Amino acid sequence: MLRSFAWVMAGLILPGIMCAADTNETNNLKLFLLIGQSNMAGRGLVEPPDQVPHPRVFMLTKEQHWVPAVDPVHFDKPERIGVGLASTFARVIADDQPTIVIGLIPAAFGGTSLDEWKPGGPLYADAIARAREATKRGTLVGILWHQGEADAAPELAATYPERFAAMIAQLRQDLDAADVPVILGELGQFGENTAEINAALARVPDQVPRSAFVKSDGLGDKGDKVHFHSPALREFGRRYAEAWKTLSTRSTL
Repeated sequence: MLRSFAWVMAGLILPGIMCAADTNETNNLKLFLLIGQSNMAGRGLVEPPDQVPHPRVFMLTKEQHWVPAVDPVHFDKPERIGVGLASTFARVIADDQPTIVIGLIPAAFGGTSLDEWKPGGPLYADAIARAREATKRGTLVGILWHQGEADAAPELAATYPERFAAMIAQLRQDLDAADVPVILGELGQFGENTAEINAALARVPDQVPRSAFVKSDGLGDKGDKVHFHSPALREFGRRYAEAWKTLSTRSTL
């Protein structure tokens, strides 16, 4: 209901935005691929401000239509989806670059391990297919990743940087995006048994060129010791945006 109301309001404030897929508004998009598990998909409580679209931020729906980006951006588990970090991330970038239009490509799926994202698997194939559809209207300029809860066991954490590097190398190759920045984030410091996987995530930039690791200092959970709450995810989005801006150059846009 909240989403429907926001879109009606968007139509009142920004005439024609609901038909953006049929206009030039979603041509020449600057695209961000969103992959990982539930904290990328978003499990925060949706509040009215999360339903107000930005005039230059769009998202690709499950049916591969471009619509104004409001939370929930993802659709992996309809009974659980909520606020994620991507919407705030995109708004920060859009406000910093007033001449660009951003397109978000949601493809994360809750509860998934890094091995489930291997090239050739269904999650990887879906992300590639959605990114290729999106690039018909723009250029991929960033890959955002948040995952690791399913790889917190010590034996999985020990090999995480190398396994992630192999997946990203193939993803970049398949999308013809060798230099596209990759941003990944730390798991919540409130979680149990996350020290080893967080240490592994922090080592990823040593293995993956043009990547950055974002700390989760001070970001709280929604009470389950797994998922960030909405204010934390909005702040995480800002931190991801600052990391992306540091890696990027004006020539990227």
